[in-house]
Amino acid sequence: MALQDKYQPVINLANSKGVTSLQVREQDNVLYIDGTAPSEEVKQQIWDTYGAIDPDYRAGDLVLNIEVDAAAQAQVYTVKSGDSLSKIAKNYPGLTWQKIFEANKDQIKDPNLIRPGQKLKIPAA
Repeated sequence: MALQDKYQPVINLANSKGVTSLQVREQDNVLYIDGTAPSEEVKQQIWDTYGAIDPDYRAGDLVLNIEVDAAAQAQVYTVKSGDSLSKIAKNYPGLTWQKIFEANKDQIKDPNLIRPGQKLKIPAA
């Protein structure tokens, strides 16, 4: 039970961020945490929390197996003539042009300048 206490912040975060199929079990002095995160961002937050507890990952007493929900992975949208980030965002409930811009900063420097044929990542809302 001591390992669950040690890693309770990781477990709490997983629960609060909507990790599904969450399983926590202790076996041979190792805590196993398995589940499916709704996004890559949530998975990273969980790993960051683990890193705050064991910064060098040397304790060897936690196996963290968090997958990302394949359905929540970013979709790809091909820009059409007349599109804007705002117009594209309207096609995805809960999504804003700012989120699309953030997800595509590697290829968009100015959110007002997108071009037909460009392939944009559409993040989960």
